[in-house]
Amino acid sequence: MPRPTPADGLRFAFGTLTALPVRVRRWDREAARAGMLCAPVAGLVLGLLAGGLGAALLALGASPLLAAVAAVAVPAAGTRGLHLDGLADTADGLGSGKPAADALRIMKQSDIGPFGVITLVLALFAQVAALAELYDESWARGACGAAVAATAARLALTLAARAAVPPARPEGLGAAVAGTVPVRAALAVLVVTTAAAAAAGAATGSDTVVSALRNAAAVLLACAAAEGLLRHCVRRFGGVTGDVFGGLAETAATAGLLVLALGQHAQ
Repeated sequence: MPRPTPADGLRFAFGTLTALPVRVRRWDREAARAGMLCAPVAGLVLGLLAGGLGAALLALGASPLLAAVAAVAVPAAGTRGLHLDGLADTADGLGSGKPAADALRIMKQSDIGPFGVITLVLALFAQVAALAELYDESWARGACGAAVAATAARLALTLAARAAVPPARPEGLGAAVAGTVPVRAALAVLVVTTAAAAAAGAATGSDTVVSALRNAAAVLLACAAAEGLLRHCVRRFGGVTGDVFGGLAETAATAGLLVLALGQHAQ
């Protein structure tokens, strides 16, 4: 089979990580590798849509809080709640305190338990509160924050799909993408994404250097938070699942937005 083209990678990324009408034409390990390397691009598109909607509402006279709610709703709708569902299921699995096999069985159930509900509520509240502060600073900072957070969320998936991270199950999205991305390639995507976020911060902030550093820190700390959760999940479940990938994305998005909001006060 020929090597996947960049278009194959983009189709895989958008077709598996978003609800946008993109057909995945290849479903093999090489296509998965290309797709996970393109994951931040899918996040950027969702983030730009989210940030743009919030900015538009702000221009129409909406409050920063309403703009933030709209911006948080776009990635949720743009994934049909897939990543939020993964966060809730991961929280239920970890919170159960049961052995790996039982915890994985809990995660596959269609209902959401108390740990999942609490985690969802707190994560969404944190995202809305952080974005509201950014939109209160300016529409540009709010829109940029939404884009950076969504991109960092998918970057965390690129890093989680690196070699040596095993799947917890032999089937599902986790098994399809786990271990497909070479470590050097994952680090290269991390560097490029961080540099792009820093450039966006310099373009939208009042203090070029501080804004650039703030955005770069948001990406790096978002990935660090996701990495901490990833390692804990690998220890508890024996590897990653599609739900874990969703939990990593939401964890990174939340952490990135909190860093941006806190950095705003430190500026």
